[in-house]
Amino acid sequence: MTDETPTPTPTTSTPRLLPWASPDGKPCLLLGGGDGFISRLADDIEAEQLCYTAELRKEARRMLDGRSWTTGELQLLTVELTEALDAVQRIAESRGERLVLNQRSGH
Repeated sequence: MTDETPTPTPTTSTPRLLPWASPDGKPCLLLGGGDGFISRLADDIEAEQLCYTAELRKEARRMLDGRSWTTGELQLLTVELTEALDAVQRIAESRGERLVLNQRSGH
């Protein structure tokens, strides 16, 4: 008998943080090897979120460089940038967890 904890593999016990939350705001997690329908859907949604964030950054830069904005425009931009940052942070956390797992398992 050993005291070592087995290293989880992507197909067993390490959940993937999905890019959406439950209706009550709780994180949604997925177990599996990463090649199923839900994994591909999550990949697609993450890609869309990253593209949206890139476009939003460009728009924010144009708006701020123009120095002609209203208070309402700044408020909307702040809300949209905050939502985009939340999505990117969630993606980073999810991918970071999977990277650590892959490094441990030698993939």
